[in-house]
Amino acid sequence: MEIRIGIGYDSHRFVKGRPLYLGGVEIPYDMGLLGHSDGDALIHAIIDAILGALSKGDIGKMFPDKDPKFYGIRSTELLKEVKIILDTHNAKIINIDSVVILEEPKIAPYTQSMAHCIASILGIEEHRVSIKGKTNEGMGFIGAKEGIVAIATVIIEIK
Repeated sequence: MEIRIGIGYDSHRFVKGRPLYLGGVEIPYDMGLLGHSDGDALIHAIIDAILGALSKGDIGKMFPDKDPKFYGIRSTELLKEVKIILDTHNAKIINIDSVVILEEPKIAPYTQSMAHCIASILGIEEHRVSIKGKTNEGMGFIGAKEGIVAIATVIIEIK
């Protein structure tokens, strides 16, 4: 058995006219995230963390934004593909810890639903997924409400 740790990071700019998806859950807000896919920065960071733990590169390598088949795709579909890679490597997620940094909207009312969605896709218990929302205390592009950042770590076990 081998234990590995992966770290993931993603950021996206807010734009009008798009729904806001985080952790696979649509969150009521007057803006969404700009991206080739649905812009779900939390799932993108988790995907990067998993791929990093498996030494498989990053989300851009696996799902390039120049490929039209990924245009507008829900990030939950990308996470399902990453689950297949985990299974192929006989790897199991021990836990995911994540932070979403944004001024608005407040995500605390949605973190349990997000954890449920992510855990369901990855075939793990919900208590193995931690999601925390933080602000940037009004500083930088996050503080100006121009976008968000998501950071995730994952611990996996490879048999």
